[in-house]
Amino acid sequence: MGYTEDLDPRPQTIEAEFARLREENLRLRQENARLRALLGLLKDEESLSCNSAPTMAAPAGANQIAFMVTNHSSPEAKIALFRSLFRGKEDVYAARWEGKNGKSGYSPACKNEWDRAFCGKPKVKCAECEYRQFLPLTDQVIYDHLAGKRTVGIYPLLPDETCWFLAADFDKASWQEDVIIFLGTCDEMGVPAALERSRSGNGSHVWIFFECPIPAHLARKLGCALLTRTIERRHQIGLDSYDRLFPNQDTMPKGGFGNLIALPLQRRPRDQGNSLFLDRDFQPYPDQWKFLSTLRKMRVEEVENLVMEAARAGSIIGVRLSLIGAGGEEEDEEENPWTLPPSKKRKSEKPITGPLPEKVRIIQNNLLYIEKEGLPPALLSRLVRLAAFQNPEFYKAQAMRLSTFGPPGPLIPEFMRHILWQAQYCE
Repeated sequence: MGYTEDLDPRPQTIEAEFARLREENLRLRQENARLRALLGLLKDEESLSCNSAPTMAAPAGANQIAFMVTNHSSPEAKIALFRSLFRGKEDVYAARWEGKNGKSGYSPACKNEWDRAFCGKPKVKCAECEYRQFLPLTDQVIYDHLAGKRTVGIYPLLPDETCWFLAADFDKASWQEDVIIFLGTCDEMGVPAALERSRSGNGSHVWIFFECPIPAHLARKLGCALLTRTIERRHQIGLDSYDRLFPNQDTMPKGGFGNLIALPLQRRPRDQGNSLFLDRDFQPYPDQWKFLSTLRKMRVEEVENLVMEAARAGSIIGVRLSLIGAGGEEEDEEENPWTLPPSKKRKSEKPITGPLPEKVRIIQNNLLYIEKEGLPPALLSRLVRLAAFQNPEFYKAQAMRLSTFGPPGPLIPEFMRHILWQAQYCE
């Protein structure tokens, strides 16, 4: 597939030179716009607009790269396309490691790693090390990743708490069934999405790309809206069929980088049919680069409109967004409901149209168990949403700018045959 050619620092083709210059031009324009916004030299609306960092002339199918990259394109053209999509922090990247005991993971790539004159691992965390010298993400690093010389992950959350993409991670046994429904939701809502089989082959990532960096909280609201709509279409998905969203937090953890995501097209897994982009029949595209060249990136206005529509409809995981305070005043519809105190009251839901079952089997024991069998999808979805409750550990950690690795956000206590409610709230 043309990944193993030597990477000549001098572009060998006009195509590669154009790709490099276009990417550099875009990067500099965006950085210039961001710095001007910080200095107050732009109007508020301009600082959030992709128009402040226009791309060079694009074809009618906007948001596509200015030329088609294929398996036969030069390494430089492939790297330029790859870096135009999978973008995160560029002053540091994560490198995969494998221990002698079979354990594996990722850690920030550092010039002084395991140099005992400087490196204090494992006693000292990388983020707390005074001798850390993180290595930047370069074209050569990406080349090595594609060629199989190393496996790289990136940190999607930028220092200004924006991101270039959103990714949803599915890793349960039923991931294929669930991800097809999720992709159908993306199609229904007009969200361009790309499906990648994971490194292990036992899960997947669904990638959604943006024209310019957008606030992480906005991207994550889009992800929540997509997941909630998917729950409504297929109630069995619950909140356990996907692992997490990338980025996994709205704010940058103090002293950290946020969570990382492994880059696709890893050489060794790719040779086994994994870490590749798939069609809806779960078959790898024969030309991965041609597929990536056709991906559309979302404008910030599109994301804002979809999130606003979802907020009005209450289509966010867990509970409705429209809430009424203790004094009867209506709260901000865009406020995350699971971060609010339990005393907040929901607005009344719209009635569910029939047919509805004559009886529902409920078991009251240590908690309240509602049997799912015989319940229509609309009623199941409503019960699941009502049963959701906030996980205080996640939001406490995020508010303190601590790592949110591990604890999920909203929780849905759901089992194969029953929905679980805390009985004291129902009596």
